Formats: sequence, structure tokens, C-alpha cells
Amino acid sequence: MAHALTPSATPPRAEEGANQPDLDGEAVWEARRDLAACFRMAARNGFEEGICNHFSALVPGYDDLFIVNPYGYAFRELTASQLLICDFHGNVVSGDGQPEATAFFIHARVHKNLPRARVAFHTHMPYATALSMTDGDPLIFAGQTALKFYGRTAVDENYNGLALDEREGDRIAAAAGDADIVFMKHHGVLVLAPTIAEAWDDLYYLERACEVQCLALATGRSVTPVSTAIAEAASRQMREGDAESARLHLLSLRRQLDAEEPAYRT
Repeated sequence: MAHALTPSATPPRAEEGANQPDLDGEAVWEARRDLAACFRMAARNGFEEGICNHFSALVPGYDDLFIVNPYGYAFRELTASQLLICDFHGNVVSGDGQPEATAFFIHARVHKNLPRARVAFHTHMPYATALSMTDGDPLIFAGQTALKFYGRTAVDENYNGLALDEREGDRIAAAAGDADIVFMKHHGVLVLAPTIAEAWDDLYYLERACEVQCLALATGRSVTPVSTAIAEAASRQMREGDAESARLHLLSLRRQLDAEEPAYRT
């Protein structure tokens, strides 16, 4: 299911300017560690699928370079130093290896076309993917956790097979529009966020909301959505403290991993 990327013939990117941070600086390394922690915790939660899923984040201080996982590694194996820095032309600016082809064509085009999406997490996590395969809107806004995503989702209805060219990446970015969560029909989900912490927080709670919905539907009883007025109000309440809650959530991940899997930092 995974495909290696063949880099373009575009010459390597010029060296960073005087006002841009060093790619080996502490801000970039901290982003690498945050992303590595998310990979490790995603693996613990069963959010990954083999070597096929991918997370990316724009490099701090840059709008045209992104950090992404290398092809051929499971999430549970990844460390901060193994992550790649790529440009939008398929060149690896820092790191050994290549990104998986669909990772490049989805993430490069999403970051290029949607500047607000500084972070993009794509998974085939089971419950969210199951709901992407059903008729109608994937989420029923019936549980409190689901209300975190009220008014923030889009559905990409036009599955076209693997994303192996820029046109498919552009199409996916267009389907996202202003949404933070994209249910990709017959495929999986894409989570877009301004920070790594907020992307992780949304990814985690999205799968929990989808899991609870699947369990509720499995009872065979009707699932009743919350009224629109309450859903809108609850969503606003959650969004007010979301960034700080997400920051603390990521710090919690890192404390757990520092104690149990400190190799993620290396």
C-alpha cells in the first residue's frame, strides 16, 4: 500500500536566510521531539496502519519546509532524529531516506495550499475510518466529545485511489476548505491544526468520539444528536480553552514517554 517517492528534478533549496532559524537549532529540534512523541503515542493507541500513515509539521520559522516521517518505519520506531525535513518539490533538505509518496503529495500540497494548516496528521485509525465508509455525515453530534468537532468537519466525497501526484494533493486540500477535520471517504482522516499539540489533541479525541459512536450504533438503538443550539454552545466552550488544553495534553504525552520510551527524543 505504501510507495517510495521519486524526488523531482528541482534543484535543492537555497540555504536559509539570515532571519530564518538554523535547521539544527533548538526550536526545530523541539518540534521534532513533539512530533516524535505524537508518533509514539499514536502507535500505543493503535492509530497507525503499518508504515502507511504520516504526520507533518512546517519547520518553525519556515513556510516552505516541513518535517515528516521517512518511508519504511512504523510509528513506534520513530525518533526525533529520524524525521525528515523536505521542501515542496520533493527534496530532502535534512535527514536520511525519503518520505512515502502519498505522504509527500498529500502533505506538501496541503501545507502549500492551506497556510493555516501548519500541521497535518493523516491516519487510517479504525473507528474514524469506519465512519468514513458509511453513508451520510460520519459524525453524529450526540456525545460530548464529538461536540469538540461541531462545525469543524468536512467530507472528501471523491475518493480517487492513492495520492500519487500533485493534482490529487491539490484536490484533497480544496476539499478541506476551512475545516480542521477531513473525513476522506473510503480512506481515513486528515487533521489540520496550527500547532503539533492541537493536531494531537484533535486526533486523539476524534478517534475517541468515533469509537463511542460506533459502540452506540452497535447497540441497535437510535442515537439522538444534541440540539443545534446546545451543540454550538458546547463547541464554543470547548474551543475557548482548546489551545492550552492541547499544550498540556502534549506535555503529558512527553512526560509518559520520557519515563517509559525516552529514545523518542534522540
